[in-house]
Amino acid sequence: MDWLSHISQINWFAVLLAFVSSMVIGFVWYMPAVFGRRWMQAINKTEDDLKNIEGGAGIWVPMMVAAALTSILLAVLISALELNTFWAGGFFALILALVIRAGGHVIHNGFAGRPFAVTVINSGHDIAAMTIAGVIIGAMQ
Repeated sequence: MDWLSHISQINWFAVLLAFVSSMVIGFVWYMPAVFGRRWMQAINKTEDDLKNIEGGAGIWVPMMVAAALTSILLAVLISALELNTFWAGGFFALILALVIRAGGHVIHNGFAGRPFAVTVINSGHDIAAMTIAGVIIGAMQ
């Protein structure tokens, strides 16, 4: 696994910035004034429903771990492929997001019978967050 040897070459500050950018993009993306209201309608939830979800930190921790691992893996792959510009890192992350993340939403939401709006909103978030993470990591490589 030669690509894994690049973990020692990644810029951990870039990974941190990519992770933080993902959290900020998610916070803004799902605000009611942006896509949150439409997303809540599509999943048939209200703000009160979401505020009263059981689990507390148990909901946030896995999501944050997944975002952190995404940033780390992007950094490893961008380093292994020597994509050392913001354009190259961003384009690579965009392609990964379209194929893997958005593709996953299309497949799983389609089989689950979820409204297409859920797929579009969630996919859009993942595409934006991963692309910006790739831009940051590529620029700081």
